[in-house]
Amino acid sequence: MRFPAAVALVALGGAVGTYARVVVSLVVPDPALVATLAVNLVGAFALGYLATRLADGADRDGARPGRERRRGVRLLLGTGFCGGFTTYSLIALQAAMLMGRGDVPVAVLYGATTLALGAVATMLGIVLASRGRPDRARATS
Repeated sequence: MRFPAAVALVALGGAVGTYARVVVSLVVPDPALVATLAVNLVGAFALGYLATRLADGADRDGARPGRERRRGVRLLLGTGFCGGFTTYSLIALQAAMLMGRGDVPVAVLYGATTLALGAVATMLGIVLASRGRPDRARATS
């Protein structure tokens, strides 16, 4: 895949992901922390799922069919959409604002909870995507 096409895929996915994040923030009632947490957990799950499903695993004969297509989908949905949808910078801003108001325990709990639950969501995505993958079946036989 050529560089301009890769950049276009990331830009398109990022624009749609950012739009989706704004829609969620407008639909989910205050507090904003809930919307940000929800977006980041969904994005973490989706990224874990996508990364696993779109891995460049070889078939039984060693061929890698669809490698270029999988790379394009990873750029569009993983790097682009998930990158635009999730937002670490907003987590940091919200935590800093909580600290500025004197809510240091809430800020620390919010940051730690987001990271911990994000890791769990990513792992769930990986586990779900791993079910039924040909390379997983081959590894167990």
